Amino acid sequence: MSRQIWEKEVPAGGKWSGVVSKGKLLRFTALEEGANLSLLMYNPNGATERYNMPDTLKAQHTSHLTTGHVLMSDNGRVFASFIEDTLGWHDSISGYTSRKLTDSKYGKTTYQERRNEWYRSGEENFTVELVRNGLGKRDLVPNVNLFSKVFCDENGDMNFVLDHCPKGATVTLRTEMDVLFVLSNTPNPLDPRTAYPSVPVNIEVLTAESVQEDDYCLNHRPENRRAFENTWEYEALVKQ
Repeated sequence: MSRQIWEKEVPAGGKWSGVVSKGKLLRFTALEEGANLSLLMYNPNGATERYNMPDTLKAQHTSHLTTGHVLMSDNGRVFASFIEDTLGWHDSISGYTSRKLTDSKYGKTTYQERRNEWYRSGEENFTVELVRNGLGKRDLVPNVNLFSKVFCDENGDMNFVLDHCPKGATVTLRTEMDVLFVLSNTPNPLDPRTAYPSVPVNIEVLTAESVQEDDYCLNHRPENRRAFENTWEYEALVKQ
């Protein structure tokens, strides 16, 4: 039985970063419809290791993420696994918003004029949180967009699905090693809406059961098992 350890609501435009240790569950809940939560991951014990989008996708023969998939680092290890998902699709290819894109789509705003109601961008939110953790803008990498669905059609065009995320949608990640999470609750860059979305997202951290031999994420693909084995080897050595 999982036990809740911590909980936080990230408001629209908000950001958060923190280290979550191995063997925890992170449950994300969309408190209104149309959520998008941008996510980066790093190894807090050696931040040159970070989430690797190309390896994550090609190893699992997918362009989107859902239950059974794992989020791999650029050292071939597993940062976290998707163990529960009510949506069946999370965007892995669209990136995050910039200041230029935010101003052109939603109108130019400044903190001086609107205080906490100004429109943040993903790039700025990520950069602030990276600096707080001893990193910087040069450490930005391709991200995951939880709650969003983007697909490519036969012409290769990327398409955003507007009604994909209902209120109450949840996705749960299990940490397979200590992970620095960096989050930005900012719009998906392909979202066609011209009103800045105002969708808070709730985060819970809970205890997780240990990975068993019949674990779905472990056995989803042979490449997943190899990534888990790399992680277990790393953990066995650094924890001694």
